[in-house]
Amino acid sequence: MRIPPLIGVTADLQQGPVHRQHIARIQYVNGVLDGIGGMPVVLPAIGDRQNIDALLDRLDGVLFTGSPTNVDPSVYGVAGEGRAPADHDRDATTLPLLRAALAKGVPVLAICRGHQELNVAAGGTLHQYVEQLPGHIDHRAPEHDDLDVRYANRHWVEVVPGSLLARLVDSSPRIFVNSLHGQAIDRLGDGLVVEATHQDGTIEAVRWTKGPGFAFGVQWHPEWHVKTDKFAAAIFRHFATVVDAYRQRRAA
Repeated sequence: MRIPPLIGVTADLQQGPVHRQHIARIQYVNGVLDGIGGMPVVLPAIGDRQNIDALLDRLDGVLFTGSPTNVDPSVYGVAGEGRAPADHDRDATTLPLLRAALAKGVPVLAICRGHQELNVAAGGTLHQYVEQLPGHIDHRAPEHDDLDVRYANRHWVEVVPGSLLARLVDSSPRIFVNSLHGQAIDRLGDGLVVEATHQDGTIEAVRWTKGPGFAFGVQWHPEWHVKTDKFAAAIFRHFATVVDAYRQRRAA
């Protein structure tokens, strides 16, 4: 019997009605349960209070989640306040954790904000206001109270031929995805290669190629459709395969 792998799920630190709360949305937890067959372990945004090496020694992979917050530009060397809202506690948690996971070879799946964090951790930068870039569409979520509408697929991404993503989507030249982001990759981080783009030039998927581990980032939200969309399911299924291989290597 396959023992479920332990998959870290990054959390935000947000102000609730009364208390500040560490929050990981249910879609990411379900993505680990349903898409990977793993046991999710929610990782609080505690900055330098985390023992990264001890944590990664116990985890079989890490899912870096999306968020309503944005990476602060100061962490990639750009002056200014950046796009609100920010979550400095999350920045102080996820970026060191990501760099350590890449160095140790712990498998990483990065979604939306996590995709942007992966790029920043690799030394890249971000566009803070994609909708203001010449020739770009508005990639932000539609204003609607129905979450199924907000997370519905609404634009195409062009898949790079011969890429890992191309194999996962059966060589489809493009796939239909959802879009809920205001920031996006600007300068690509060292060791990352592009796996998919929007026709306006926005980088939609990346893969880590430098070092022993696996890291894959997507700007959209496959976790929302992991049980209904074959391409979303394929991303999580491949991550499960990578995680199992990592566990076997570590056990050996």
